[in-house]
Amino acid sequence: MATTKLVLLTFAICRLIVTVGLTVDPTELLRLVVEGQLSLDPSDVNTASKDFGLMSRAEPLAVLHPASAQDVVGLVRTAYSSPHGFTVSARGHGHSINGQAQTNNGVVIQMSGGSSRSGTPGQAARVSEKGMYVDAWGGELWIDVLRSTLEYGLAPKSWTDYLYLSVGGTLSNAGISGQAFNYGPQISNVHELDVVTGKGELLTCSEEQNSELFHAVLGGLGQFGIITRARIALELSPQRVRWIRVLYSNFSAFTKDQEFLISLHGQPTSQKFDYVEGFVIVDEGLINNWRSSFFSPSNPVKITSINSEGGVLYCLEITKNYDESTAVTIDQEIEDLLEKLDFVPTSVFTTDLPYVDFLDRVHKAELKLRSKGLWDVPHPWLNLFVPKSRISDFDEGVFKGILGNKTSGPILIYPMNKDKWDQSSSVVTPDEDVFYLVALLRSALDTGDETRTLEHLTNQNRQILRFCDDAGIEVKQYLPHYTTREEWMDHFGDKWDRFYQRKMKFDPRRILATGQRIFSPSSGSSGGGVGSAKLSVY
Repeated sequence: MATTKLVLLTFAICRLIVTVGLTVDPTELLRLVVEGQLSLDPSDVNTASKDFGLMSRAEPLAVLHPASAQDVVGLVRTAYSSPHGFTVSARGHGHSINGQAQTNNGVVIQMSGGSSRSGTPGQAARVSEKGMYVDAWGGELWIDVLRSTLEYGLAPKSWTDYLYLSVGGTLSNAGISGQAFNYGPQISNVHELDVVTGKGELLTCSEEQNSELFHAVLGGLGQFGIITRARIALELSPQRVRWIRVLYSNFSAFTKDQEFLISLHGQPTSQKFDYVEGFVIVDEGLINNWRSSFFSPSNPVKITSINSEGGVLYCLEITKNYDESTAVTIDQEIEDLLEKLDFVPTSVFTTDLPYVDFLDRVHKAELKLRSKGLWDVPHPWLNLFVPKSRISDFDEGVFKGILGNKTSGPILIYPMNKDKWDQSSSVVTPDEDVFYLVALLRSALDTGDETRTLEHLTNQNRQILRFCDDAGIEVKQYLPHYTTREEWMDHFGDKWDRFYQRKMKFDPRRILATGQRIFSPSSGSSGGGVGSAKLSVY
């Protein structure tokens, strides 16, 4: 059986070399011994060639389904020592937008899928009640991490809005949601990592051990190594959530209240909310969509019924966690906080639900969209960090200007505290104490409406970026996507030199995560020639 697989693998690789002109020596992959599976199955290759964005395609040579971190080590070491050179990209749940986890003429490591936990696929997650942490495999989905920790009455502190993302994927970017003002992003809640560098070295790193690699990998866009294990901080899990939404017609009042609420991060739990987000409503139809289900169908809200500025409304979304011991005081705590806010008095909408249901709220929306054929469509998302000092200008130019009165997806907006972000990490944020996430999470739909087409939304994204540039609004892209060296250097600013030096140290042949289009891979043998190889940037 093994011989048959070897023959088929040899035939498939040689056929690819003939048909698409690959430069990879097939024996390099054939000599690779793995516990998992190195697959050339068309369905595996097809899955790895696309992502959630559905705006780019890149066919890999093969797909590795690792059975252990050692499988990842073996593949990367083979690529690093290859005289011809081939690239390696780690793929989690495939939720990238612009092909960041894709690669041509290389191998995709499918980190997610199956029961891959605790740093070793197939083993149960290791939860330490005493240490208040969980060890998770890099390809583990956050929803599965949550399920494992809840068995001990524990949960991670910081989240993303959508839980069907891999641990390694979000930690390679930042991982943010409405808890970030209080706990920081997910990368601020990691004790330790196991990382396979671009040289094929498996290293454990933390603040105390291999700290440069630790800081480089967190928010490092996959450029320095592949996360195979993460030790994540935990807290006691709440039991229930009071979920509240209130509307604003005045942007200044809206942002003033959001900024006030995140300023309470140092206060006792009873004197602050646990989650602060918000969204913009520029389209009356959007108010009753999957993100705004509070308002329909029993209590629909009409934008025209509220005197909004420029036809735009703003929704503040806040939560308060509680359990049996605090249930008697929750109502008064919420009332005391709401009294300090300046929202439209008649626009308070509240629901109460289990903590798990709140965290997994977007997945329920996903199922609805899938049932209508509205999930597997192009997603020209644009995520920006906007400095607090210019958020009003952004509102005037984008929400009340460029977007008009139509959009095809949620527009999130909420502030975060910069001091909750470790500046030693690779993430880039605006140089102000408070900055906003503005996330235009739009879907391109073929409905006959020109404003919903991929071309229109993509052009509108460019228009937004051009407006910011012309207005001198120094935004930073979250989940960044650039195609030139100048753009990447401008994005990283004074962090670029450090970013480049770390790349040359941990991935000198530039074989990792080439789908990010920051560096192009070097050619020729490794060893002494690597240091002198000329830098090639897309």
